[in-house]
Amino acid sequence: MSTATVAPAEDIELFAVLKNQLFTAVVGDILDQMGFKRQFLPPGISPLIPTMKIAGRAMPVLEADVFEEAGEGLGPLSKKQFGLLFEALDQLRPGEIYVAHTPIPRYALWGGLMSMRAKHLQAAGAVIDGFARDASEIEALEFPLFCRGLYAQDQGPRGKVIDYRCTVEIGGVRVQTGDLVFGDREGVLVIPRAAESEAIQRALEKATTENQVAEAIRRGMPTVEAFNKFGVM
Repeated sequence: MSTATVAPAEDIELFAVLKNQLFTAVVGDILDQMGFKRQFLPPGISPLIPTMKIAGRAMPVLEADVFEEAGEGLGPLSKKQFGLLFEALDQLRPGEIYVAHTPIPRYALWGGLMSMRAKHLQAAGAVIDGFARDASEIEALEFPLFCRGLYAQDQGPRGKVIDYRCTVEIGGVRVQTGDLVFGDREGVLVIPRAAESEAIQRALEKATTENQVAEAIRRGMPTVEAFNKFGVM
């Protein structure tokens, strides 16, 4: 069970910079320039509320589809409904994001009670490669949730968590425990730990330059001239 009471101070500051000063487009551009060109999760994964932003450390969760009644298989999880779902949820640490992948989105991987538990643990949110339900409860909690949409069908007889804190791939993007996850209404980025310091510093510089470009264009500067002068557009 999670024992940390708060996220590390440097992470709290980092998350605030991402949510208050940056947006995914500018960070994604910088990652492209650094050679990390497959860091956006699939475009169908979007915020429950358009104004939601999310920033935190990934806790990847691996989900598997179930096609038989509980107890019919011979594996160690065959008689365990939901598999390791509750263990994974209880393992969330402050500042972490529950990042779940499933082979076939056909049931809800996240709901209201899960949001309540995650918020109590001071998790930074959830990113679900699938559906969620209990939208009104989650909205009332103001819990950051990114998913593929809303669908009330339960995962109980249809899916199980088979592992967590393990590497997963979502849309060809590898997600490892501790990777920096940043999302807004334009997408969700996975920023590898090895690249995050440089990427964020360069993104802040680019955002400042883009503001200068915007001011120049407002004053009538042609876009060709603006690009030649500032190098961004």
